[in-house]
Parts: sequence; C-alpha cells; structure tokens
Amino acid sequence: MKTSTLFQQGRLTGFQKRVLHPVCVKSKGNQVFRVVLVVFMLLANSAGIVSAQDKKSIAIISMDTKDLAYDSKAITSMVQLELEKANVYEVLDRYDVSDLIKKNNVDPMASFGKNSLVETGKLLGADKMLSGSIEKFGDKLILIFRLIDVQSATIEKTSVMEYVNQQDQMQIMIRLSLNNILGIANDRMVLDLLVNFDQPITSSKTTLKLSGPRVGANVTWGPAAERMAAPTNEGGFNMYPVSSMIGYQFEKQYLSSGDFQALFELIPGINSLESGIVVPTITGLLGFRFNKSGIEFGLGPNLRFVKMAKGYYDEQDRWQMADSSLNGFEIIKELDSRGQIEITTGMVFAVGKTFRSGYLNLPVNLYISPRKSGSTAGITVGFNVAKKPKLNRK
Repeated sequence: MKTSTLFQQGRLTGFQKRVLHPVCVKSKGNQVFRVVLVVFMLLANSAGIVSAQDKKSIAIISMDTKDLAYDSKAITSMVQLELEKANVYEVLDRYDVSDLIKKNNVDPMASFGKNSLVETGKLLGADKMLSGSIEKFGDKLILIFRLIDVQSATIEKTSVMEYVNQQDQMQIMIRLSLNNILGIANDRMVLDLLVNFDQPITSSKTTLKLSGPRVGANVTWGPAAERMAAPTNEGGFNMYPVSSMIGYQFEKQYLSSGDFQALFELIPGINSLESGIVVPTITGLLGFRFNKSGIEFGLGPNLRFVKMAKGYYDEQDRWQMADSSLNGFEIIKELDSRGQIEITTGMVFAVGKTFRSGYLNLPVNLYISPRKSGSTAGITVGFNVAKKPKLNRK
C-alpha cells in the first residue's frame, strides 16, 4: 500500500502521518520500515476496537437498601465502581443512564422487578441489567444481586450472600458478591473474615482476642495465710495475706460458632512483689466466652513455685520445722521460708466480663483457687486493643 493512499484514506493518526511524511522518508529502506510500523499500529488499533466491541454492555440504575448506614445512592455508586473495576462488561456511564431514565419518566426507586428492568434496559440499549438489594437482618447483612439478560428477558444469575454486620467493609462485601455474579474467584481468607457462616469459623465478628497484660490482687486465708504472716525466724514470710499479681495472658481459640468461643488460656505471672518476695505462678484455663455479651468463664490447673518444708505443729500449735516428730506429731509440708522451692498445684475457677470501648477491650475476671492448706481468691484486670482486620481494597 502506497503512503499517498494511506494519507488520502485518512487512516493514519497524527504520529503515523509524521512518521510517513515525505520529509521524513529519505530512503527506500526507511520508507519500507515506516510502512511496516504503521501497518502494525493499524492492526493493533483494530484488535483493540474488536476487543471493546466484544464486551457486552451493562447498566445499573439503583440498589434497594434497608436499615443501612449508607443510602441507596451511595450503595449504587459502590456497585458501579466495583463493576467497572472488574472490567468484564462495558458499564454504561451513570450520568448518561440518569439522563435517559429522566427523559423517559422512569423511577429508579421503583425499578427492581425483572420486567421493569428489561424495559429500562431496552430504553438504554444495554445487553445486561444489574440490580439487587442490601438489607440488615439481625446481626447479618444480606446482599442479593441479580444479573438480567435484556434480550431474553430472563434472570441470568443470582447471588445471595450473608455477611457479618460490619458496614465499614461494605465495598469489599459488594466486590465479593459481584465476583460471584461475574464468575471471578474470591479470596478465601477475605471470605472467612466477612462471611457469616453458621459453622465454626474464625472471623472478625466471632473472634474476640484478649491476649495482653494482666494486673490484680488476691487474698489467701487458712493455714497458708498464717504461714505467710508469720515472722521469718519461725519460717514465715512476714507478709500480708493480700498480695499483688502481674502477668500476661496468652490465648488460642480452638472453636468459634456464632456468638460462642472456646479457647485455651495460659497466664504466667509474678506475685507478692510488694513484700519483697517473688512467687512465680502459671495458670492454664479452658475458657468459654460469649462474644456479644463479653461474659466468660473457665477452669484449669494452677502451678505455684514456693518454698516448702516438712514439720509439725506442737502443743501450742506452733510450727516446728523437722524431718521427724519427737513426740508423735504428724509430719506435714507447709510454707516455710527456710525450705526448698517446690511446685504446688491447685485448680482455678474463674468468671469474668469484657468491657469494650471502640477497639479497646478491658477484661475483668474474678477467680478462686480452693486448697486444703488455704484457699486464694482474687481479681485481675487487663487491656488490649483489637486489631482491625486488614483487607485488600484494590
């Protein structure tokens, strides 16, 4: 094809005309190269036009909403945006759509039925129409999308999804539902964060993580309290039966279903620092928590590292450290600052409630550890900041 023919037919862009301009063509070799270059450009442009023409057009005029923080207009804009980002259909411009439906007296808030959408689609010249609804139902958000084929006047696809009521993630929920309509695979992790299944899952709604520091106090009574308060020359610790506690709670959820959580808790701690004594403790609990109310309870073993010694109580009920009794008194083990460090065991029964303010969690727990040698009861208070799930908004 001659260069002059290309100029005459008007099939060249400004750049292509400059490339083939007679001033630029100084040799036969250059002319051949430039002609090949322009032919390639024309073919590429033609392929792009054919690809764009292969896309079917789609329009959305409104979404029905109920009990949401967003109005119908905002939701419709989100759906339009996600539909355009998917790049599966040629989405009709919303301003053009708005002008056409106004000229034809179409009420977008009354056009949710199939027949109405088919008629509107014909007016707009669209191949497909997208409509649906988003409704708050209890603790759930129900998203229903319908894809309607205008030519056949049939509902081509329907997507019904239940999500947790986390409306600040609305755009991502819309994307997940649209992906179902468009045949695009969803990220499984994002689904687990937002979809409300009636089965054990881990999600931002069903998981309340309370790992964090703990502080508190406890009181001991019975023989153990007497040994704690006894002077050091009698093997006591010369301390009050009330002591402080500081520690850290680690927890791991192993079951979550609806509002219920089951978890394992491990709490290492240090007691009695105010008395100049370090008493390490480790408590393991099987915990059960109700996320909505914040109420929880648990039970499990408690290990204490304390100094113990053998001895007996004499006629005056005074503690005497000894490996054997000279007068037939029963030899037992008691707390004794002159003894060796040993591990003592017990059971802990706890109940508590978590108070929440925004992303701040304040768990408060009461517990009791009954022992024959002296029981202990106490209170712990903790805090942590819930991490907002990081979701891909692209």
